[in-house]
Amino acid sequence: MGQIEWAMWANEQALASGLILITGGIVATAGRFTQWYFGAYSIVAGVFVCLLEYPRGKRKKGSTMERCGQKYMTAVVKLFGPLTRNYYIRAVLHLLLSVPAGFLLATILGTACLAIASGIYLLAAVRGEQWTPIEPKPRERPQVGGTIKQPPSNPPPRPPAEARKKPSEEAAAAEGPSAGPQTNPIPVTDEIV
Repeated sequence: MGQIEWAMWANEQALASGLILITGGIVATAGRFTQWYFGAYSIVAGVFVCLLEYPRGKRKKGSTMERCGQKYMTAVVKLFGPLTRNYYIRAVLHLLLSVPAGFLLATILGTACLAIASGIYLLAAVRGEQWTPIEPKPRERPQVGGTIKQPPSNPPPRPPAEARKKPSEEAAAAEGPSAGPQTNPIPVTDEIV
């Protein structure tokens, strides 16, 4: 079995926790909780986490499915270089972002999820993983003349390959000369009623 790429799981966990932080922050702010300012903080922190985590990192082995519109956010995340590429920094950042939101009941679930994502990022960093952007592959256009060797000579449906082989000259001579169209042994009459 292959090794687990923990960064992929941490990315999904952090993105979900960012959305949970935003939701809890909206509930706390709109509900005018006694410490509603922690709710406002959670909204800002959740948006920041979602923007940071939206672009997926490239996997070491296999293919990685890009999220819709990821290429625009990837360019922004790449600008920060080692601050966003290094998973140690992400682990500490997520842990620090989760602490203030933990003082409010509406945002405590987002806090717990972000702390778990921080732990998974720390595990990914210890195992030597780092964020690398998904680069679009240049598309190779197949050359029309190079892909089609010889077009088929008879239309479909075609008989199996064994039946398509042309008889050799000896077999053709054994059958005798072909004198044109074959004759039908049953007489056919054309009656119009």
